[in-house]
Amino acid sequence: MGIRQRLVGSYLAVILITVSILEVFLIATVDYYYHYSVRRILVNQAQISAAFFQQYFSGQDVAEQSERLLRGFSQNTTAQVQIIDASGQLLQDNVNVEAIGSRIDYPDVRQARDGAMGIWRGTSAFSGESLLAVSYPLVTDGETVGVVRYVASLTSTIATIRWIAALCIAAGLLVVAIVALVSLFLSRTITGSIQELKLAADQMAEGDLSARAGKRYKDELGALADTLNTMASRLQRSDQLKNEFISSVSHEIRTPLTSIKGWAVTLKSVNGDSKELLEEGLDVIESESDRLTNLVDELLDFSKLANGKITLSRGPVQLPELLRHVGRQMAPRASRLGLELEVRAGDAVPVIDADANRLKQVLINLLDNAMKFTPPGGNVTMSADALKEYVVLTVEDTGAGISEEDIGNVLQKFYKGNNSGAGSGLGLSICHEIVKLHGGDLKVESGPGRGTKVQVFLPRRQMT
Repeated sequence: MGIRQRLVGSYLAVILITVSILEVFLIATVDYYYHYSVRRILVNQAQISAAFFQQYFSGQDVAEQSERLLRGFSQNTTAQVQIIDASGQLLQDNVNVEAIGSRIDYPDVRQARDGAMGIWRGTSAFSGESLLAVSYPLVTDGETVGVVRYVASLTSTIATIRWIAALCIAAGLLVVAIVALVSLFLSRTITGSIQELKLAADQMAEGDLSARAGKRYKDELGALADTLNTMASRLQRSDQLKNEFISSVSHEIRTPLTSIKGWAVTLKSVNGDSKELLEEGLDVIESESDRLTNLVDELLDFSKLANGKITLSRGPVQLPELLRHVGRQMAPRASRLGLELEVRAGDAVPVIDADANRLKQVLINLLDNAMKFTPPGGNVTMSADALKEYVVLTVEDTGAGISEEDIGNVLQKFYKGNNSGAGSGLGLSICHEIVKLHGGDLKVESGPGRGTKVQVFLPRRQMT
């Protein structure tokens, strides 16, 4: 069963249950109202008749005055009126004259003979029709001397109730039919949106990442369409970055290989006659080999991070000592580039539980980026500070900065900004992943012409 059939079925089930409950309640209310109205009329007439008797016929014999009483009581009513004596014998009847003299022993009559009002509803033994009877005692000096009984046929009342019930049922069926049509229309709008989403998802699954899901309404399906389109855009962007990465890595590998091969051919042709040329060539080969090694290391780290295979070798880390060690390691390069490298780390920074080698990798990568984009005469600062819940490692430079277009993407895998130059585009992404493995975060603040500040937030879990 499809979604459309289930939706229509659920709508119809709800409306059928609702309409059925309302129909039962309405019909029961109508039935009660009509029967109560008839009973109330009969009760009022019986009470008025009993009061009339007590006021004008009190002390007189009921049997002698029964004919006059019947004429007075039946004058303004369409109901059957009976006058019964205290023993239960029928004295007068304005409808069934043949029954006069017979004994009336219905429950309502017995109650009235005992001094209380009696009400009975049942079926006539003669005609088989439904009847409602109200009996009221006729009292003289506190003693019941007779009974006045009003009897009404419920045939027309029941017919009216049935007609109203049929009308209600017909209206209910009409409502169900209308709801069914509306449900079909509404389900078509929902399933139409779902089919569009499925079509777009199928196109994306087949590799067409330019496909987009249509958004008809601002509801859950609209939100799903937005999510699907965002996913497609990110996949498309990721695919584009992957292609750029492959092209970039190919270039990064080809360039040092070309240099190595060129110098190998050159050194082979000189036959060791020039020591200076030999040393220069070997230096270039060593430098380019290191460059290839670094690139391969980045690729391996990225592969391990992507597959969740990197594990941290945690231990107590003295951050001031780590920063000074990294500073000494990077100082020669800073000097060659004409940069001033400053390391600030007070002894108040606590010992934390971390992987020293991975943090060293992060700091070296951040310093490498800072030196790469800071012109000669600029400053690069590396510092550590203790906050309430975190320890913050900061690398800040006075370089060209990062454009607003690039700042939101620098942590993405394979991303290389317009001014990145050489590199795989994985460095910052790997740093970010390493920091997240420590339970921390990495934030980048920058702007064109105002340098770049990278902050690494690490949880302040002190070693005891």
